[in-house]
Amino acid sequence: MSEINVVPYIDVMLVLLIIFMITAPLITQGVRVNLPSAPTDVLPPSEAEPVIVTVDTLGEVYLDLGNPEEKLSDELLVAKVAAVLRLKPSTRVLIRGDKSVIYGRVVEIMALLQGAGVESVGMITEPSSLE
Repeated sequence: MSEINVVPYIDVMLVLLIIFMITAPLITQGVRVNLPSAPTDVLPPSEAEPVIVTVDTLGEVYLDLGNPEEKLSDELLVAKVAAVLRLKPSTRVLIRGDKSVIYGRVVEIMALLQGAGVESVGMITEPSSLE
């Protein structure tokens, strides 16, 4: 008569499994871009998370802070990055530019970021396959 009833535990586990299956795709953030590939070294991990600026195929700019799918004007991008740098001056800033975006637009964004106080801007690429 002192048997353990495991049916409620199975129900709880199934509910948790469903919750994780639904929320896992929502965790991936940002705008989908095709990154160019280049032979690069992996950056060493740091304690502070970098700020990532995404430039899509149309030249629209997105920031990974707040709502990563919200298009930003150039002025708002500069204001937000400058605010982050005032709070954490050692924050790294990286650009994820789609490989089909016009090169001049990426350079324009880099100039805006340097005007916001960013000392050096990094570029995110896909690792190239060395065959």
